[in-house]
Amino acid sequence: MAEIKTDQIGQIQISDEVIAIIAGTAALEIDGVAGMSGNITGGLAEMLGRKNLAKGVKVQVSDDSVVIDIDLLIKFGYKIHEVCVNVQQRVKTAIETMTSLNAGEVNINVLGLHVDKESNKDVEA
Repeated sequence: MAEIKTDQIGQIQISDEVIAIIAGTAALEIDGVAGMSGNITGGLAEMLGRKNLAKGVKVQVSDDSVVIDIDLLIKFGYKIHEVCVNVQQRVKTAIETMTSLNAGEVNINVLGLHVDKESNKDVEA
């Protein structure tokens, strides 16, 4: 759990899940991101209508910074490197703006490509 020390009234603690939700939401805002990769349980929950915005995000908090690992699916046809750099910048900005914590590292793991049925027709032609 991340802790922000304050001198006047007390302390503020932010759970790792809140940081993961911020990171996941920021990543999904980037054009070219098809989704987050998670486990089978998360996929079943999503099919039942419960969307987990922290799916595919791991958070490690140290004394002075946060390390974020994000598992992504990229849309076919996008430049993977550009999408990942945009995700890193967006997640870092969102974490630092919303929590005042230092996002030391934002690591992206591209686990697959998402091919739309329409895009697949173009590839086959």
